[in-house]
Amino acid sequence: MTASVSETLPHWDMTVVYPALDAPEFNRDLVAVRQAFDDMTALFDRLGIDRRDDQATDNTALAAFDTVIAALNDLLERFTTLRAYVYSFVATDSRDDRAQAALSLLMQDSVKLTKLSKRLTAWIGGLDAETLIQRSAVARDHAYLVRRAVEEARHLMSPAEEELAAELDLSGGIAWTRLYQNLTSQMMVPIERDGQVVELPMSQVRNLARDPSREVRRHAHEAELAAWERAALPIAAALNSIKGQVLALGRRRRWATPLDASLFDNGIDRATLDAMMHAAREFFPDFRRYLRAKARLLGVERLAWYDLFAPVGGGGRSWQFSDAEAFIVAQFARYSPRMGEFAARAFRERWIDAEPRAGKVGGAFCMSLRRDESRILVNHDSTADSMFTLAHELGHAYHNLNLAHQTMLNRDTPMTLAETASIFCETIVRNAALQEASRDETLEILEAFLSGACQVVVDITSRFLFETALFEQRAARDLSVAELCTLMTDAQKQTYGDVLDEQTLHPFMWAVKGHYYSSGFSYYNYPYMFGLLFGLGLYAEYQRAPEAFQAHYDGLLASTGLASPLDLAARLGFDLRAPAFWRASLEVVRKDIDRFEALVDVV
Repeated sequence: MTASVSETLPHWDMTVVYPALDAPEFNRDLVAVRQAFDDMTALFDRLGIDRRDDQATDNTALAAFDTVIAALNDLLERFTTLRAYVYSFVATDSRDDRAQAALSLLMQDSVKLTKLSKRLTAWIGGLDAETLIQRSAVARDHAYLVRRAVEEARHLMSPAEEELAAELDLSGGIAWTRLYQNLTSQMMVPIERDGQVVELPMSQVRNLARDPSREVRRHAHEAELAAWERAALPIAAALNSIKGQVLALGRRRRWATPLDASLFDNGIDRATLDAMMHAAREFFPDFRRYLRAKARLLGVERLAWYDLFAPVGGGGRSWQFSDAEAFIVAQFARYSPRMGEFAARAFRERWIDAEPRAGKVGGAFCMSLRRDESRILVNHDSTADSMFTLAHELGHAYHNLNLAHQTMLNRDTPMTLAETASIFCETIVRNAALQEASRDETLEILEAFLSGACQVVVDITSRFLFETALFEQRAARDLSVAELCTLMTDAQKQTYGDVLDEQTLHPFMWAVKGHYYSSGFSYYNYPYMFGLLFGLGLYAEYQRAPEAFQAHYDGLLASTGLASPLDLAARLGFDLRAPAFWRASLEVVRKDIDRFEALVDVV
């Protein structure tokens, strides 16, 4: 039975970790973990874990490595849970001063963790990696980490400079990131609804992009742009400062460009990126064909920006949260009992916060909480697309489930592989929904997928172009709000072409996307394209040989911190440096575009 429109959306349950932020148990563990960072620093000092020119890979070094890795894995386990617990309050209500204060303390510990990580990397870089791996069982278990550390060590500054950079990041990049997050999560947007001007959280206003009424969408778009313009000055200051810091440190660490550092962080090379981006551009005409078909369906000559997410189909069902829950659990179980029970557990144990509300961050994410347990944030709006987002985030949690038996250091998955399970799980649910769909529902479901794929291939390319141009120009000076807007619209024109009304583009998309506002993760865009296309490639392999695929899939997810994407793909017979792999995945999207266009033209 379909739930009523007034269905109460769930909030996640954090009391299984601590009763409350002011609970004695939380304060005790917070103090203990903070002390553990000081103890870890003392251990590093005692064992000489730092850059040294006279290191020998002898028994002393082997013992030091084993000791440090064991202690660091234990500390990371405890710290991750504390940080996720605190952030769960900040993410759902950024006005919570107690949570913000606790997060500020933990950010100081993040600086200590960064310092320790740089020291460990520099120290490993001075050892003979293969001898270490051969003689230490712990090193063999962390062989990928050891070999990457040797490469990364070549891009470190002096120990004193790395320590200073970590300390300054707290009042530099991290501070600017928090300013951006707090400012944007608390933005209230004046908008006319039913003849009255009301103030809504930005997340709710952006959700109106999916409203059936074009007038509502247009008003929401105009109100959103006006709100971003009012807040643009401090947001631009944050963006300029973060990118300036990235450029300065990148030069000192001998990275040719921020993109080169990003490629290393994501475990791929320029040849792989170029092959993927080249294939994506080849398919731009197909995405434009989809957008033109959508314009015909909506009865407009050309789509406006605020039409990109307009619902189509008309007769599609309303996916209330309880409906989405039942459907996702059933489809996950059809794939495998293990995946089905996992999904049922996530809903049963209240891992999910689904209600949009003031102070809550927009969008969706999944974060590891402890062991095999995650927490998922969505802003549910009862559309098919929202259900697919929920399935997507549950895929991330399923990935965490499969990583749970690994050490914390071996769970460190590059962003390029972070979407592997999420895309796969989303595709399971979407294809199942298509099988049961009426003609109008098919249009709605295809639209939900294609609009998302268009974002991940076309819009992600615009974000990549914007960030590339931003870094190039920021190397000389700060950019003004107007200049940032121009870079953004130029990137949108290059990718969307003439299928969108240029008078209604989104010049403030640089302010919308929080991915730009990180001093530690530049180019937080192309990994999403990688994830979509890699995930679609895996799903195609599953359809070709279901039993063989299922026998290896969970093991693949458990190994994403143990090898590079190139090596993991090679095990499955994929060559990521060949455009042919990416074209094959994009052909899956093209077939859905063909199907969508055919349905549109007979409506």
